[in-house]
Amino acid sequence: MNFSTCIPLSLYIHLPWCVRKCPYCDFNSHTALQMIPEKEYVAALIADLDEKLPLIKNRCLVSIFFGGGTPSLFSPNSIENILSAVHARFAFSPDLEITLEANPGTIDEARFSGFRKAGINRLSIGIQSLQNEKLRALGRIHDREYALRAISAGVNAGFVNFNLDFMHGLPAQSIEDAVADLHDGLQFQPPHLSWYQLTIEPNTFFHHQPPVLPADEILWDIQEEGKKIIHHSGHMQYEISAYSIPGKECTHNKNYWEFGDYLGIGAGAHSKITNIEKQQITRHWQVKHPNDYLNPKKSFTASETIVSNEDCIFEFMLNALRLTTGVPMHLFTERTGLPLTSISKKIKLAQQKNLLSTDPDRLCATELGLRFLNDLTQVFLPST
Repeated sequence: MNFSTCIPLSLYIHLPWCVRKCPYCDFNSHTALQMIPEKEYVAALIADLDEKLPLIKNRCLVSIFFGGGTPSLFSPNSIENILSAVHARFAFSPDLEITLEANPGTIDEARFSGFRKAGINRLSIGIQSLQNEKLRALGRIHDREYALRAISAGVNAGFVNFNLDFMHGLPAQSIEDAVADLHDGLQFQPPHLSWYQLTIEPNTFFHHQPPVLPADEILWDIQEEGKKIIHHSGHMQYEISAYSIPGKECTHNKNYWEFGDYLGIGAGAHSKITNIEKQQITRHWQVKHPNDYLNPKKSFTASETIVSNEDCIFEFMLNALRLTTGVPMHLFTERTGLPLTSISKKIKLAQQKNLLSTDPDRLCATELGLRFLNDLTQVFLPST
């Protein structure tokens, strides 16, 4: 590896508790059976951050993201304390994006206003659906009324940059159901929309007791009709499941997809850090269970590893090819430290399959490649 430029850096902060774990969720989330130990967890986050500082050496942050779990369960005061600690340790880019995920069942306008005063400048509201029967099937704690109220509360609190999170391919969902969700959500003119298909993941309730999902032909029709509606609203698709009006793409997620660096703190968080001095990329995983994370006798870090050249190639392509316009060709060398010659044969193979564009200046999936993204990324597997 040979790195010559500094890689953009994001900060991910994991707040692992939720009111109730959803049956499709495979994230590191834990039901809050009693009072959340906010004060202790905030102190642990700051200690975790201090432990990681030698890895990044005074680099500037381009984004901060509070994920979970349900970050909106934490008080605005706790969020402000975390951000104050981060600001004392990092330089912030002038247009720093600070996102907080919110569950409609845990929020009101006063709480949103508190988050905004604490420093949050972007919300991601987990709507999933605006139909009560679908929300019940997904095990969500909110209903349609709560969801609509949450969106209005965010707007009234002064948030001009927000994302609405919707799912499709839900149990017993018809094309009409999916279209109705989009029409209702887009009436709020969200700058950003995440619209992704429900998938059944291992180690979830749905994996053990699978619901009846729409047939493949219905899923295809939902996707095609949904994209038309979203595009008609002025939102452009820039990633497999992400749409935005011009200039409102999610900085944090784009940094992931462009193979930027990110520092993860909190139970179960992980990091990808480029060390220019050592000419290597490392990954770090934090202990998963909140009780272990809060145990002062245990290390915050569960494991770490150096990313091999072969894995680095695959991980770069796995992320970059999710973007509908791909990435500049030179970004591969800048972010992996590897020459383009290391993937030239695989590029030709993917192009021969009509999965990868022949544009000499960009690494970009074709329309067919986006449709069969797994087939495209498998070309770049280490064993291929």
